[in-house]
Amino acid sequence: MDTSHETTGDRHPSSRRRIPVAAVVALVLLACVAATIGVVSWIADDARSDLADQEMTCCWADGATPAWMSGRLGIRIPGEASDRRAGYKTGQRYDTGLLSFVLPSEEAERYTGRLIRKGTEMIGNSHPEEKGYRPAAAFGHLGLPEPETLVQGLRKISLCPDDLTTPEGTYLQRCVDLFTHEREAGTTRIYVRSTIEPSMKPPVSKAP
Repeated sequence: MDTSHETTGDRHPSSRRRIPVAAVVALVLLACVAATIGVVSWIADDARSDLADQEMTCCWADGATPAWMSGRLGIRIPGEASDRRAGYKTGQRYDTGLLSFVLPSEEAERYTGRLIRKGTEMIGNSHPEEKGYRPAAAFGHLGLPEPETLVQGLRKISLCPDDLTTPEGTYLQRCVDLFTHEREAGTTRIYVRSTIEPSMKPPVSKAP
């Protein structure tokens, strides 16, 4: 008598775990949200870049020569100065004037000494801006690096005409930020930036 038992029918088929439909939908939704955020972030970065480029090229006035800006700010340019550059940018609240020129380092030292009050020293740039820094009125428009990003050989000071009775200070017409940068041995570039009231616009036409 065959007493063997059929055990095949007693075996339980191995169960396969199935991911719930709700979890799949949630994963898909998360992926879509992540992709959307990425696209929005890319569009926002691109828009910011476009705005920065527009800001860099917008509203610069024609005819703002170094000689004109020198008279405007009361910053006299020494006769031996070379590579003279200037710009004037109009804004909604304030305008900005830029002036820059190069001097032999010894003459630059004498020049700033005739401008700055005795006992006052220019300071170094211990907290430089990062590369790519673009102020509202950038020296980059003049083809120059921003002095705020420079460290080696950079000194700076802010000056106002009030009671500034130094030989060069008596000519100063407006408050200015003054930077000197010894870019190479024996050569120093002077940077001057000034904020100007919009009512004092120059008699020059705006660039498109």
